Amino acid sequence: MKYIGTFREGDKINEIYLCKYKQSATAKNGKMYENVILQDKTGTIDAKIWDPNSSGIEDFEVMDYVFITGDVNCFQGTLQMNIKRARRAQDSEYVAADYLPVSEKNIDAMFEELMDCMKQVENPYLQKLIQMYFVENASFVDAFKKHSAAKTVHHSFVGGLLEHTLGVVKLCECYVKQYPYLNRDLLFTAALFHDIGKLKEISNFPENDYTDDGQLLGHIVMGCELVGFGCRHIKNFPKKLMSELQHCILAHHGELEFGSPKKPALAEAMALNYADNTDAKLETMREILKGAGENKEWLGYNKLFESNLRKSTEF
Repeated sequence: MKYIGTFREGDKINEIYLCKYKQSATAKNGKMYENVILQDKTGTIDAKIWDPNSSGIEDFEVMDYVFITGDVNCFQGTLQMNIKRARRAQDSEYVAADYLPVSEKNIDAMFEELMDCMKQVENPYLQKLIQMYFVENASFVDAFKKHSAAKTVHHSFVGGLLEHTLGVVKLCECYVKQYPYLNRDLLFTAALFHDIGKLKEISNFPENDYTDDGQLLGHIVMGCELVGFGCRHIKNFPKKLMSELQHCILAHHGELEFGSPKKPALAEAMALNYADNTDAKLETMREILKGAGENKEWLGYNKLFESNLRKSTEF
């Protein structure tokens, strides 16, 4: 199979891919075309069907596995595919596991490292909360290991939520060493739980899309509720500690316009916001640079970073 992650400009493609997105659009000349996003386990690629009424383009929908014939080209520094022919694939023609993007890191090893970090939490109430979800609840652990951290922006792959959480915890570990006045137990626990609402906000693969509750409530509110539920089921869990932990989760996006119901009022909440933002942004940058393939020139303006991006010389 020719994986998307190995695509190079000029490649001729005759393979099956998962259709993650499809929408009709109108070009400046008034001609209809279709925007498509194709996916396999190595990533996604934007694609265009410039002549959707062609006899070679058969009907297919989002979440269909589609046999694609097309050419890979470069547009504004990013690889793109021009689809010439397309048809729904038969069940016998593909293996679904080939189309689930998976972390490049070992998932079990990451989880073990995450739990080793959590052994530093000495507060018995916070440690009990950690054990309740991440040790005693096997179904929760299994879901956490497999889930993504986002629909598209960063860590949008199997194991992405785990990889992102570990990255945030390790950054918080650095912060505690540099700023010892930070409450390590509170910060580590908040970092561990800060995105668990993603388990309810985003559906499982291969869909990996927003659920109804994700659209209506969002992962910050749902994560706060999950933590509150756990705390209330631990006998004599300190009310003030629960409020501080929930505040860190509610404020971890830092600003109201970024979805946080509260702005950081605790040093630990501020540290968590910085760690979360750092890991998300640098992973997003890594994915952009990786998607550029061998292109070492300017990649064009990026809306998220509000800048024209380029690989550094030694990347």
